[in-house]
Amino acid sequence: MARSSARPGRTVTVFFIGLAVAYGLVALIGTWKPALGLDLQGGTQITLIANGSVKKDELNQAASIIDDRVNASGVSEATVTTQGSDEIVVQVPGSNKNSLVQTVIRQARLRFRLVAEVPQSGTTTTPSTTPEPSPGIGVTLPPKPHKSGTPKSGSTKQPSSSSTGKNRPPALLGQDKQKPKKGKATKGPTSSSNPSSAASTGPAGTAPTSTSQLTYTAANKKSFSDPLTWMTSPDPQSLAVYNAYSCASKAPVVDNATIPIVTCDDQGQKYLLSPAVIEGTEIKSASATAPGSQQGQVDWEVALSLKSHGADVQRELSQQMQGNQSELVAIVLDGKVVTATYFKQVIPDGTSTIQGNFKESTAKSLATSLKYGALPISFDQTKTTIEVIGPSLAGDQLSAGITAGVAGLILVMLYCLFYYRGLGLVVISSLIVAGATTYAMVLLLAKGAGFTLTLPGIAGLIVAVGITADSFIVFFERIRDEMRSGKSMRVAVEAGWIRARATCVAADAVSILAAVVLYLFAAGVVKGFAFALGLSTVIDLAVFFWFTKPMVSWLARFDFFNKGHKLSGLDAENLGLDRLPAGGRA
Repeated sequence: MARSSARPGRTVTVFFIGLAVAYGLVALIGTWKPALGLDLQGGTQITLIANGSVKKDELNQAASIIDDRVNASGVSEATVTTQGSDEIVVQVPGSNKNSLVQTVIRQARLRFRLVAEVPQSGTTTTPSTTPEPSPGIGVTLPPKPHKSGTPKSGSTKQPSSSSTGKNRPPALLGQDKQKPKKGKATKGPTSSSNPSSAASTGPAGTAPTSTSQLTYTAANKKSFSDPLTWMTSPDPQSLAVYNAYSCASKAPVVDNATIPIVTCDDQGQKYLLSPAVIEGTEIKSASATAPGSQQGQVDWEVALSLKSHGADVQRELSQQMQGNQSELVAIVLDGKVVTATYFKQVIPDGTSTIQGNFKESTAKSLATSLKYGALPISFDQTKTTIEVIGPSLAGDQLSAGITAGVAGLILVMLYCLFYYRGLGLVVISSLIVAGATTYAMVLLLAKGAGFTLTLPGIAGLIVAVGITADSFIVFFERIRDEMRSGKSMRVAVEAGWIRARATCVAADAVSILAAVVLYLFAAGVVKGFAFALGLSTVIDLAVFFWFTKPMVSWLARFDFFNKGHKLSGLDAENLGLDRLPAGGRA
C-alpha cells in the first residue's frame, strides 16, 4: 500500500496528460460546442412516401431499419415514425448533408450476378437513374463446375473495351480490374438461337425493355440453374431485352433475383446479368475503409464480409473463374451495377471490397445501408420532402437546464467546503476536473458516435454530480473513522481508501448497471439520459481513482492536514476527539 501512495504526484500528472490529449483531439476536430438534439436545436425532417400499396408490417419493418441506419449508436436522438398507411417521417438533429438522405431512402438491395457474354453492341449510352428494385429471394445454390469453351469470333464481352482509365469498373478485394483485350472474341448465342424471334413481346406488340415483362420458356428457366453455363450462352429472350434496352431511356429495372436483368452502371455501360448468385442477405458486415488501409488503396472503399453460405458460393465461383478475364462478376446495388470485375485469385474467406472513387461520406453512407439490411419497400423519390424543423422545446429550456446544473454544482461545493473545510477543496477541484473531462468526452463522442445532448441527457449529467459527491463523502468519512480509532492522517488515508474503494465501486457499478439496462431496453430520449448517466459514472470512477485519492495522499504530507489545523476539517473538535492521535507524522 505504501508503494501505491508513494508517488501520488505521478498519478495526477499522468491523468492530466490524458486529459490534455483528449482536448488535443477536440482541437483537431475543431468543434468546441456540443451537438444538441432535436428538442434543443431542431434539425432535418425527411418525409418518405412508399411506392404503391404496402402492408403495415412492411412499413414498420422499413421504419425499424431506417432507425438503425440513422441512429446506429443509439445516442444521436434521431426519431423515425410511421404516418398513415404509406409514410415514414425521419427527424435527425442538426443540419445534415445529402449523404444522410441517401442513407435513409436507399433500398440497399445488393446482389452478386454474373455478366453474360453477348454480341458486340454499337454505341455507348448515357447513365440512367437509380431504378426501383423489387424483393428477391435467398442465396442461390453454388453453380456447377464449368469449363469455358473456345470463344467464337465476331462477338465481344460487356462491358466493352471503352471502359478504361477512371471509367473502368473497379475491383473486388482479391480481384483485379478488367483488362479488355483488343480483337478477342467471346462466346455468343448460337446461330440457331435468334433472339428477336424467340423473345416475347411487350405491350401492343412492342419489344420488351425489361426481363420482368417476359414469360420465360421452361428450357430457359432450366438454364438459369447453371449461371456459369448461362453466362457464356445466354437465353434468346434475355438477349432480345438487352438489344432493345437503352441506358438513355432511363427505363426502370425490376431487380428480380430469380431471373436475368438488363441494367447499366454510372458510366452508361449496358450489362446483361445472370440471376443472382449471392444475395445481400448474406452480408455479415460492411464498413468504410480510409485510403491507405490496404496496399495501393487511394480512395475510400466499402469492405464486405459474407456469411458462411455466401462465402462458400464466392469461393466456388472464384475457384472456377479465377484468372479468366472474359468471365466477370458484377455487384448490383438497387438495380444498378456498382462494379464488374474478374476473379484474380481464389477468395477463401468471403471478403470483398467495393471500389468506386468514393468520398468519405458516400462510403460511410453505403456501408451503413448495407450493414443494416435492405428495405422491404421502395420510396417515390419525386415525393420525398426534406425540410428544416425548429427545436421542440423553447429556447429558455436549455438555459433553465444549464442554470439548474450550475446552481446544483455550486451548492454541493459550498456544502462540502462548509462541512469538510480544507478537504472541501479536494471536492471542488475533483468536480471541476470531472466537469472538464465530461465536456471533452461529450465533444469527442459527438464527432465519433453522433452523440447529441438533449434535455434528458443534461439531466443525466446533473444526476451524476450527486454520484460523484457521494464518492467523496464515503472516502472522507472512512478517513475520519480511521483517525478516531487512533491512526494518524497519513495512515488513515491509506486504510480508509481500502474500505471506501470497495464501497464506491459497488455503488457506481449499480449506477452503471441501471444505465445499461435503460439504454438497452428504453427508446428515444431515455437512451440519451441513460448514456449520459453511464458516461458520467465512469468518469466519476476515473477521477476518484486517479485524481481524488492521489490528491488526498499528497495533502496528507502537509502539517496543515496531518497536524489537525482547525480549518483542515480533521481537527480534534471536528472528529469528536479530545485530542488527535499521537505521532502526527506516522
